[in-house]
Amino acid sequence: MPHTILHVEAHQLVAATVRESLAAEGWRVVLCVDGASALRRLASVAPYDLLLTDNHPPRVNGLELVRYARQLPHRAGLPVVMFAAEDCSRAAYRAGVDAFLKKPEDTKLLVSTVA
Repeated sequence: MPHTILHVEAHQLVAATVRESLAAEGWRVVLCVDGASALRRLASVAPYDLLLTDNHPPRVNGLELVRYARQLPHRAGLPVVMFAAEDCSRAAYRAGVDAFLKKPEDTKLLVSTVA
């Protein structure tokens, strides 16, 4: 069974590029285009192997999503990667991410970081 990645990204082009890269590795990508839908998915019992989030999806930002995921007992070991255009790496690590990648410079590191 392929690993499932919950990807939170509002920009269609970025979401499509990420999906193609990760799907080529055999991973399943579930897209949320806003933070509120990501919160609902995180609260559910649906299995996810990784949370990949932008910092500025509509309705709930990425830092809030990370903090929320870190408070859920059933998501305690969920790896989290933030992939954001602005350098908010310090805040992201304080919120609980395992890795931070900057768009677009770190795009080439996405697959290896997720792996």
